[in-house]
Amino acid sequence: MMIMKSIPHPIQYQGSKRNLAHVILRYMPKNVDCLIEPFAGSAAITIAAAARQLAKGYLINDLNRPLAELLRLIVEFPVDTASFYEKVWNEQHGDSVEHYNRIRAEFNRTQDPRLFLYLLARCVKGSVRYNADGMFNQSPDKRRHGTQPQTMRTNIYGVSALLKNKTGFSSLDFREILAKAEKNDLVYMDPPYQGVCGDRDSRYLSGIDHEEFITALIELNRREISYIVSYDGRRGDKTFGMLLPEFLELTRIELEAGRSSQATLLGRDEVTFESLYLSPSLTAKLNHQPSDYHQLKMQQYALPEPHLEYA
Repeated sequence: MMIMKSIPHPIQYQGSKRNLAHVILRYMPKNVDCLIEPFAGSAAITIAAAARQLAKGYLINDLNRPLAELLRLIVEFPVDTASFYEKVWNEQHGDSVEHYNRIRAEFNRTQDPRLFLYLLARCVKGSVRYNADGMFNQSPDKRRHGTQPQTMRTNIYGVSALLKNKTGFSSLDFREILAKAEKNDLVYMDPPYQGVCGDRDSRYLSGIDHEEFITALIELNRREISYIVSYDGRRGDKTFGMLLPEFLELTRIELEAGRSSQATLLGRDEVTFESLYLSPSLTAKLNHQPSDYHQLKMQQYALPEPHLEYA
């Protein structure tokens, strides 16, 4: 029996569901054939599910092609990916800001996903930002040099061990991915967060239309596909994004995502909550499985990440 004290995560990504994964995965049914992430980001849910051996296979998709390709390289070529990162990381010990800016310019020119890993590790707060032309433009964190190469290597090897030979990768429109889902799969969706940055959110290369997303959910319901959606949220009295409509017959749960650092700086003690929606097909499956789901489903959560054991 091997003990995993922490789940590996090579990619630093603001907005990742890493800290909420252990709660979200409580709503994953047993015997899932494939866990599908159409908006994978750092693939935090997939990695956490694989650490718990919750699915037979995984499908990681993100419209951000260098990000999706980086995840593929981490899983399929961990030694080469870790060595490339170490080489780029070691080259920064002179003028590290100039080095970062040079790597950023080279990445924007070539879209080499291996360079993207260094930028994600070194940029301010792991916060991805793009300009109107789709070029990565986040600044370097001048207080730190990014993840140490040995730590990065450990994380890369850990993710590869969890996902290699059981994961597919793509960079397609989310609707193409949803069309692949079957009844014994589970789709987890964390689409570009609505309602925060106006019409254009610089954290994403491309947003999604609210009505088009609802139409896609209607089709999933028609096909009786099980899915979970992280979508809207609130902080204090302020809400972010539109609730998903009642006619979809989704079960809505609020997850406590932590105290707002911005509100704390302003002297307000406010907690951020994120909505989690469960599809009718998923709810039906969970209701027929012996578990504590009935006691859990309408509560709010703020739980620490547990240590894991797996065979």
